[in-house]
Amino acid sequence: MLYRSTIAAAILVAGTAFAAAQTVVVTPEQQVYVREYVKTNPVVVERPSNFELVVGAIVPDILKPGALADNRLPHQYQYVVMDGHTVLIDPQTRKVIQIID
Repeated sequence: MLYRSTIAAAILVAGTAFAAAQTVVVTPEQQVYVREYVKTNPVVVERPSNFELVVGAIVPDILKPGALADNRLPHQYQYVVMDGHTVLIDPQTRKVIQIID
């Protein structure tokens, strides 16, 4: 019984660590930079009717995001403005990593 509990705890910890590794954190200061950059360089796109704007969604290929690269950000990102929100996108996976209001 103790063996099963240990395995369950290890799986829980590993799953939590994996989820944390997948979480992208753009600090409030970095968000200010992103908002200002996007305000002067908007890439406004219309949300496709079959696309739900949520973190983790894969942006359809028909949308052409802008590049957002700066040493103030932890990674190079792409972005679009969709439904009035700035959407940060991982350029390699095309996944939405953060939605900034």
